[in-house]
Amino acid sequence: MNDTLTPEWIAVDWGTTNLRAYAMQGASVVARAASGDGMGQLTTAGFEPALMALIGGWANAASVRIIACGMVGSRQGWVEAPYAKVPCTPLNRPLTHAPSTQNLDVRVISGLSQTTPPDVMRGEETQIAGFLAFNPGWDGVLCLPGTHTKWVHLSAGEIVSFQTFMTGELFALISEASVLRHSLTADGWDSAVFAEAVTDALSHPQRLAARLFTLRADHLLHDAPAPTTRGALSGLLIGAELAAARAYWLGQNVAILGTQDQARAYQTALRPQGIEAMLVDAEKATLAGLTAAYRSTKASS
Repeated sequence: MNDTLTPEWIAVDWGTTNLRAYAMQGASVVARAASGDGMGQLTTAGFEPALMALIGGWANAASVRIIACGMVGSRQGWVEAPYAKVPCTPLNRPLTHAPSTQNLDVRVISGLSQTTPPDVMRGEETQIAGFLAFNPGWDGVLCLPGTHTKWVHLSAGEIVSFQTFMTGELFALISEASVLRHSLTADGWDSAVFAEAVTDALSHPQRLAARLFTLRADHLLHDAPAPTTRGALSGLLIGAELAAARAYWLGQNVAILGTQDQARAYQTALRPQGIEAMLVDAEKATLAGLTAAYRSTKASS
């Protein structure tokens, strides 16, 4: 840590597995820090010490405003920030003050909820706000890949509806805890097999459970290599997701929040369907959303 650094404010992105903090001057990052102290590793009393262990070396960290998003505001987080119901704008709601034994000024952004079908998000609303800050007036669908991928319909600056898919978590569970783990003992990825599997699942999503077992059988009978199995598994799961989310992306402007492998996989899967989705830097979107939230607290104080 740099003990001569004096940020104007601090942005915090606090997820289930990771904690990320940014020392900010206006909208610019002047320093960043990260740890593995995600919500899933902490008790309620552990949030403040975890944050101070990360930012305590920044001068005046205890006296500047801290804006946080993500699972820090969940029921198991530092403080529960109530959900706002869609349709609504991503932000424009009062932030929730987190209790502090050190008089920290920590304000947590609320997540969003949907009544029918029931759904929730925390952290993504901040990324969506940042995306809209970069793309004002943008109408279409935003895909946010992750452990729980979200498809979000945006119109006139509001989140109209959204739907969450546990595709990333299913991939992890199947590849690590199912019989298919025995067929995924080496690294690698077969992009051609991935594309074929996406098409297969899009055309016949009802066959998903059966097709998954054929991957194991193909390894046993034909010694299918791990990159083939991994590409097919990912393609089948993403293809089934696209089939279920067709009403979101068909005929729409689509943007994908992310630039890494998972985001590119979704972009590749959508391309044969006539959708050329643009990729968006997720960290920049998060910071733009946190900056918008910070500015709203200054305007109201």
